[in-house]
Amino acid sequence: MSVQDDLAAVKRRLHDLEHTVEQLERRVAAERAAPTGRPAAIRPEHVVTIPDAPYDSGMWTDSDDEGLGARDRHAP
Repeated sequence: MSVQDDLAAVKRRLHDLEHTVEQLERRVAAERAAPTGRPAAIRPEHVVTIPDAPYDSGMWTDSDDEGLGARDRHAP
């Protein structure tokens, strides 16, 4: 390729880049202007309070340890 061909290719790519950036700017502006559909605030009836106290270990007698398998069996 000649220098002129290289310059023409760079100009085309620069034009494509400018066009893509303009499209992206328009999309961002449209998304900022559009309502998000999210609630403005979380309603208190949807909030679940989790206590800091440890859980009753009796609840977990028949459960598996995550990633380790059952308590009475060994990993392979």
